[in-house]
Amino acid sequence: QVQLVESGGGSVQAGGSLRLSCAVSGYHYSSGYWMAWFRQAPGKEREWVAGIRSDGRIKDSVKDSFIVSQDKAKNSLYLQMNNLQFEDAGVYYCATSRWEVPHADLRRADQYTNWGQGTQVTVSS
Repeated sequence: QVQLVESGGGSVQAGGSLRLSCAVSGYHYSSGYWMAWFRQAPGKEREWVAGIRSDGRIKDSVKDSFIVSQDKAKNSLYLQMNNLQFEDAGVYYCATSRWEVPHADLRRADQYTNWGQGTQVTVSS
């Protein structure tokens, strides 16, 4: 059974940085599977922020200042967020798929079967 636990959220001033972590257990790192970060702001739908293929060879994010990485030895997924802006605030979730996600569907939440409980990110002036 896959379990995901996020940490590292908090309050930061605009322009600041945060590093989110996701502790992963029970996950099968098959090369075609994907791991991702999503966020959800109040009143908005959950949106994709960044993703990395389980073999670590392909990754992408909504902006260059967000860097996704993984450390299999530590069973962890990370999201380094730099130059945070007000629109980056929300609850951040890590998620994993258990099938090979087509590239065109990477940003769809329904492609991911396991989710953490989320960690809050607040951006202030």
